[in-house]
Amino acid sequence: MTQTLDRDQIVLMTSAAAARVRAIGEKLGKPAQLRLSVEGGGCSGFSYKFGLAESVDGDDIVTSTDGVDLVIDAISLDLLKGSAVDFIDSLGGSSFQVTNPNATAGCGCGSSFSV
Repeated sequence: MTQTLDRDQIVLMTSAAAARVRAIGEKLGKPAQLRLSVEGGGCSGFSYKFGLAESVDGDDIVTSTDGVDLVIDAISLDLLKGSAVDFIDSLGGSSFQVTNPNATAGCGCGSSFSV
């Protein structure tokens, strides 16, 4: 079933994140599909979980950037609406980061948040 989402409900992926997912997928011989989900836990209440999507389920939401898919389950989407996923490569390290307008607080490492 295809869902139509308003622009403020969509989670976007930057070109830098798409390029990194593509490189990881090619290295592992897997499709360039990043799955982002939210789990309970972390120092702020919720934490982001990243991984390559093995498949796309019927209730998943999929957006694409530069030919790379971002896959989010319907439950996580409620906490991620309007967010952006980026890949940061700096002297401090490399990681995927989520800018989430729904988060009221976060931790220093950026991997957990609260609403």
